[in-house]
Amino acid sequence: MGKSNFSDEFKRDAVAQITERGYPVAEVSERLGVSQHSLYAWKRQLAKVVPGDASKDAEIRQLKRELARVTEERDILKKATAYFARDAK
Repeated sequence: MGKSNFSDEFKRDAVAQITERGYPVAEVSERLGVSQHSLYAWKRQLAKVVPGDASKDAEIRQLKRELARVTEERDILKKATAYFARDAK
């Protein structure tokens, strides 16, 4: 199997799908026809080039946890509202 040369823009976009949009590496790998090993290597390579993203990644993880918590609370409140509305009739 020959070695493919991908543009820097392609590599940045592929890594952005993983880091910024939250897609799994396996899914991006399959969709783009690139090995998972290459994606991880590009991710490491681009992390060295762009310092300061660690704080962004930490903030994104924190916001995702908070979103999950708030979504769970909302769902519980919806169920409780439906339950009490049913009893009120």
